[in-house]
Amino acid sequence: MDSFFIRPERPEDIDAIFEVNFQAFAQDGEARLVKALRDGGDYVKELSLVAVSGDRIIGHILFPPIMIVSDTAETPALALATLSVHQDYQCLGIGTALIEEGLKECQHLGHRIVIVVGHPSYYPKFGFTIARDFGINPPFPCPDEAFMALQLTSGALDGISGTVRYPLAFDATGAYTS
Repeated sequence: MDSFFIRPERPEDIDAIFEVNFQAFAQDGEARLVKALRDGGDYVKELSLVAVSGDRIIGHILFPPIMIVSDTAETPALALATLSVHQDYQCLGIGTALIEEGLKECQHLGHRIVIVVGHPSYYPKFGFTIARDFGINPPFPCPDEAFMALQLTSGALDGISGTVRYPLAFDATGAYTS
């Protein structure tokens, strides 16, 4: 494989991002979610990153804003949703590179908390731990070990508890069923 680099998405990347999300999952749920988040303004442009090899987009990661909601407070956070790598380029470290670069950028922009629904043997290597251990709950049925949180700054989840509220695009596309 040729080398790759990671950069923020550009307007001319939109179709290729849709395609890599579609191709990576062999269905269009994640691709429609990314489009709906972008169309609805529920994304941070600087936190939509692509992996590029030559002139081809081979991976994508997005961190849309979410809220952790309790009876007394709403705490801003980010979701890691979605992460996609073209099937021809999987298992080559591209997903890892996208996550690492994305988390650095999240921290650089001052974000403190990231939530992910993902494979329990993959995300802990980046520091994610079971969110329920902090009193953070998903708004849908989900195994504890698949619903994880990461504190980008020490103590970011101290005193925080509640249920995650995702942007409406998640419901509209069926990405996560409440």
